Amino acid sequence: MKLMRYVAAAAAVLAIGIAATLALTGKQAVPDVAYTLLDGSQHRSEQWRGKVVLVNFWATSCVTCVKEMPDLAATHEKFKARGYETLAVAMSYDPPAYVVNFTETRKLPFSVAIDHDGAIARGFGDVQLTPTSVLINKRGEIVKRYVGEPDFAELHRLLDKLLAEA
Repeated sequence: MKLMRYVAAAAAVLAIGIAATLALTGKQAVPDVAYTLLDGSQHRSEQWRGKVVLVNFWATSCVTCVKEMPDLAATHEKFKARGYETLAVAMSYDPPAYVVNFTETRKLPFSVAIDHDGAIARGFGDVQLTPTSVLINKRGEIVKRYVGEPDFAELHRLLDKLLAEA
């Protein structure tokens, strides 16, 4: 019983420490996740170091997701030469054939992965709502989370700032 109290107290202290660190820095490290692109190539989030990355969780059945795709594509095209990447992660419930068809018919210019088992969404804080986008800086820190369609003018200003950082 005494050991259980010590373990609970240690867990509480650890949680408070993590919360305090996040409150002071405002940034959270990117989770280490593995993903497979539609072309079959395997990748890890650690490969994003030195780049600014937007990870967009979406589904073909999500009206807002479909609506924002042209803006995501335009943003990708505008900033890719400066070290910006976009990864669109289709949710685990999205039929793979629909994802492939959507990607091909709209000629999406960025990487697309299917989160077959939900591991990527869990790694990013158990994402369940679509669209949810996570913006990551060159140091591998999450700097902004968007639930719903982002304000693209504001996103572009933030991207200019993040891409200019050393």
